[in-house]
Amino acid sequence: MYQWRKFEFFEEKFSGKVPDEITGKIQCCSSGKGRIVLGCDDGTASLLDRGLKFNYGFQAHSSSVLFLQQLKQRNFLVTVGEDEQMASQPPAVCLKIFDLDKMEPEGTSTSSPDCIQILRIFTNQFPEAKITSFLVLEEAPPLLLIVIGLENGSIYCIQGDIARERIKRFKLQVDNHLDKSQSSITGLGFRVDGQVLQLFAVTPNTVNLFNMHTQVPTRQTLDQIGSSVTSVAMTDRSEFIIGRPEAIYFYEVDGRGPCWAFEGEKKFLGWFRGYLLCVFADQRTGKNTFNVYDLKNRLIAHSVVVNEVSQMLCEWGNIILILEDKSTLCIGEKDMESKLDMLFKKNLYTVAINLVQSQQADAAATAEVLRKYGDHLYSKQDFDEAMAQYIHTIGHLEPSYVIQKFLDAQRIHNLTNYLEKLHEKGLASKDHTTLLLNCYTKLKDVEKLNEFIKSEDGVGEQKFDVETAIRVCRAANYHEHAMSVAKKAGRHEWYLKILLEDLGRYEEALQYISSLELSQAGVTVKEYGKILIEHKPAETVDILMRLCTEESEPPKKGSSSGAFISMLPSPIDFLNIFVHYPHALLEFLEKYTSKVKDSSAQVEIHNTLLELYLSHDLDFPSISQSNIDESGNDLGHKSSKAVSNGKAISDNKDVNDEKGRQERRQKGLTLLKSAWPSELEQPLYDVDLAVILCEMNDFKEGLLFLYEKMKLYKEVIACYMQVHDHEGLIACCKRLGDLGKGGDPSLWADLLKYFGELGEDCSKEVKEILTYIERDDILPPIVVLQTLAKNPCLTLSVIKDYIARKLEHESQLIEEDRRATEKYQEESVTMRKEIQDLRTNARIFQLSKCTTCTFTLDLPAVHFMCMHSFHQRCLGDNEKECPECAPEYRAVLETKRSLEQSSKNPDQFFQQVKSSKDGFSVIADYFGKGIISKTSNGPSEAIRSNSASSSNDF
Repeated sequence: MYQWRKFEFFEEKFSGKVPDEITGKIQCCSSGKGRIVLGCDDGTASLLDRGLKFNYGFQAHSSSVLFLQQLKQRNFLVTVGEDEQMASQPPAVCLKIFDLDKMEPEGTSTSSPDCIQILRIFTNQFPEAKITSFLVLEEAPPLLLIVIGLENGSIYCIQGDIARERIKRFKLQVDNHLDKSQSSITGLGFRVDGQVLQLFAVTPNTVNLFNMHTQVPTRQTLDQIGSSVTSVAMTDRSEFIIGRPEAIYFYEVDGRGPCWAFEGEKKFLGWFRGYLLCVFADQRTGKNTFNVYDLKNRLIAHSVVVNEVSQMLCEWGNIILILEDKSTLCIGEKDMESKLDMLFKKNLYTVAINLVQSQQADAAATAEVLRKYGDHLYSKQDFDEAMAQYIHTIGHLEPSYVIQKFLDAQRIHNLTNYLEKLHEKGLASKDHTTLLLNCYTKLKDVEKLNEFIKSEDGVGEQKFDVETAIRVCRAANYHEHAMSVAKKAGRHEWYLKILLEDLGRYEEALQYISSLELSQAGVTVKEYGKILIEHKPAETVDILMRLCTEESEPPKKGSSSGAFISMLPSPIDFLNIFVHYPHALLEFLEKYTSKVKDSSAQVEIHNTLLELYLSHDLDFPSISQSNIDESGNDLGHKSSKAVSNGKAISDNKDVNDEKGRQERRQKGLTLLKSAWPSELEQPLYDVDLAVILCEMNDFKEGLLFLYEKMKLYKEVIACYMQVHDHEGLIACCKRLGDLGKGGDPSLWADLLKYFGELGEDCSKEVKEILTYIERDDILPPIVVLQTLAKNPCLTLSVIKDYIARKLEHESQLIEEDRRATEKYQEESVTMRKEIQDLRTNARIFQLSKCTTCTFTLDLPAVHFMCMHSFHQRCLGDNEKECPECAPEYRAVLETKRSLEQSSKNPDQFFQQVKSSKDGFSVIADYFGKGIISKTSNGPSEAIRSNSASSSNDF
């Protein structure tokens, strides 16, 4: 005991005397409900408020109050005392229950609480003995369990609703010694553990435990040594405390527990907020001392010398001592901050830490104590212990506070330890990860680095920033560690970046890409495809083929092949990686088009293929290093033999390039034709782009095909004209100038114009052209003469036969027109005579039969000027027109009406003029039909009116 340190963690709150209203000797006390109840030998019970101020008192028993206890769940007071009976009988011991919430008047000036029950403790079944201890347990309101320890070793128990006297009584027996001093019950204590209720009972010889939850309570002896004084208490952990002169003992249900060797006679024991309270008599000085023990931290929290103590209790968060002279002493615990300040001033940091931990202070307060302790150790240059304290502050103390200290002290080992703990708790930032990895690399502690990087945590559970770890490991040339982090975190881009840029392990990179999911593999190839194409072109092309075709993954069950292909990456997405390697791009696109026939990106793929096929050279001069050696020296200053060898190699290369160029162009032409089948109106490539590529690369065959498919026939023959390919030009016109096959006959006119302006002898070609012009009557002879007259190298003999034939043909046409004119003139004269005859002479109708029914005419009959006669009944309602001649007349009127309508549609007229071989004949025809003449229709109208009138007459 004397080795324990003493501290003043408690202080005197106030002291004074018991109120004067309490005149008797205090024999018992109880606390609760914010007040204190004192029982005196004069039978009164007094209630004191905060500060020990007298509230009220009442006569609980007529003689004296032996024991009392306030209930916690209900505002009841249970008392045991002596009440006077008749003069010839001794006082009776009774148990009373007072309801402190109900007051009843007594006299005029005082009042007392309502006494709701009075029980006689001793009966015939329970003989009277001296009461040595008393204890009340509130089981469940309104049930109570009252145990009364007697001097004879018996324990009387009263259980039930005592206020209503619904109770049962039973007795527990401890010892049966003849010597009552050895069997007296000196202490009682309840232990409640859930539904289990147990009772500790102490005699001078034994410590016993009764199991009250059984039907018949059973007893077990915990110790063969008891206590002769009533110094017992219960802890907040349901441990039973017994004070003996040599030590203080703790008991649990299985027997004796720890003991503390505090010498001296223990007069009072108590338990307050985890502290052990003890009033003992010092044998050497003969004085009473009150100590407060902190058993966890092995220190005396308070110690004071007091006079003889009468009662000890706890209320209002304080410890209250009532002395024999009725003076009082109230002691309260200091706040945590005051206690810590006291310890810090003495540099007792270990005690401070134990104190805050034992009193379950908040984590922030504990961390602050640890920080101060760490600072103290750091100032003494005890860096290892200081770091041990700082580690416990993680989560509450700013890490930079600790890191800065150990960076300044160059204690990299301690700093590494701190950073590791910071990462373990998941509180590290990117900067902390960087610093920790730098510590590992500077210490060259590969084992620790492996443990940190290659831990077996699942993906996404790393306790550090992944990108920071990768960057630091790369900078320190720990590439394998960086790769391990990247792979575990699923950072494929970093993993490949290290493989390709740092380690140059291209084969492994390709294998890794092949193992990725379809979408992720596509992303990584887009980013690092240039490097892969540079070093492993064939393998990279194979990877792309697996990504872009069905070879990568089979389509899922239930999904169509077309839908699956639409989900695959498009080759167009990877064109940028081939920017310096067109040969590899050509190979890739050719493989893809041979594998996939219905790609959604067909147009873009064909455009790219056409550009590659038609390009003059697939090698880029900007990246060509053929004339520079590895050291950067110009290879042009070599020996003459090297120069000659280089020339031979160059010639051979030119031959191979020309051969390859021709092969590519042939493929390009095949692509142009296959991607534009006859059934498609638009091709599977950009026509304008294809035309531009053919023109830029002087690809005549492709240009001719495109112009012909686009029906730009004049551009087709223009291509032949540019290269003066006369045979091809004529052959093209034969194919494209045939109107019967949908051609354009005007091409022959353009061809004739070309040869007329050629300025060289082309008699053979002109004669052949004239044959087709004459056959289809494309140009008038005068135009042919004017066109060919521009070529001074052509003679008249070239067109002599053509002119002769045309003149003869024209003469025949003139003769035919002359005969037709004479015929029409004769018919006109005959018609005029007939008209005149109709106007001047009468007509005699001699028909004897009806034209319609062929029966003999009878009256009424109708005769027409056309010499047709009809029964009137055969004509019906239409008596103004001859049924036989009317259709022909109507046809003539309809033709005239259509001609008049045509005269009002100039667009039709001009279209006929433009599309006709001889526009003059169209104009002449319009004039001949009177469509555009200004003659009136008067005579015809007159003739028609006269004819109608004549018919009516008849």
